[in-house]
Amino acid sequence: MGARGPWWAVVRRSLAFLHMTIRGLRLGAVAVLAAVCVSGPGRPDVIRTASDPGPLPADRYAFTPQDYQRSQRASALLVRQCMAQHGHPDFPLDPRYPSDPIVATAVGTLYGVLDLAAARRWGYGWDPAKSSVPRPKGRRMTNAEYADFPSCNAEASRRLMRGIDVKRDWLYAQTREIEVDKAVKRDPRLRSAWDVWSRCVAEQGFTRYPDPVAAYTDTAWRRGSDGNTRHTARERATATADVTCKRRHHTAELWHAVRARKQTADIAGHRDRYAAGLRALRTYRATVADVLYRLG
Repeated sequence: MGARGPWWAVVRRSLAFLHMTIRGLRLGAVAVLAAVCVSGPGRPDVIRTASDPGPLPADRYAFTPQDYQRSQRASALLVRQCMAQHGHPDFPLDPRYPSDPIVATAVGTLYGVLDLAAARRWGYGWDPAKSSVPRPKGRRMTNAEYADFPSCNAEASRRLMRGIDVKRDWLYAQTREIEVDKAVKRDPRLRSAWDVWSRCVAEQGFTRYPDPVAAYTDTAWRRGSDGNTRHTARERATATADVTCKRRHHTAELWHAVRARKQTADIAGHRDRYAAGLRALRTYRATVADVLYRLG
């Protein structure tokens, strides 16, 4: 879907990772490069995808896909250890809930669709064969296990977050995204670039969207519960014009450059806080590594 392709992450149980979800579901120009959810019967799983053409200054302060995978494994090991102490010695590492959760999907990108071939084939969606939601591989937990599961999950979260000031330092760079994004959207160079892109799309007979994300999230594409679209002829033609105009006018490159400048300025203006956030992230990574070494 972008220069690097979509990155999918499905978060099911990690309360430690839940601390970065305060912002909730947002569709817009800023992609949260991590997926966040609250799980349990009747609660939604959330998937987020992101497309970006290169690294950004704030990336080194961010929770990565590798961090997520390792933290999920560490959390599962701690939960299993705790469940054994509560009389459930064979609790699976990747259990299903007593009843399956509702799946709701939120899809966001940094710059909208970027891949011309994908736009022509799938519009603002993607190959349905690649859009399945990963499901737990373990057995369904019993009602007795489920009664003890929340407390063990919370205990695992506390263990992984030990030594971290969650309110002040945890994933500080992500908490700054909203303010940085506001500055990005106000940038006159970017607004001019969006206007050029918008006129270009309109001149090809399509809606004059205010920016590429508005085109990507247009409700006319009728996304389903998995976030995928209907791939109609109109959608595919619009997406093709969208990408063509981005390429013609270097919209994504300018957008990326503006975002990089704003992030650099924000880091310089809050250097101590970013540094504290990075120390917290490194503390978390060390704790995860220790759990994996001892229990994995």
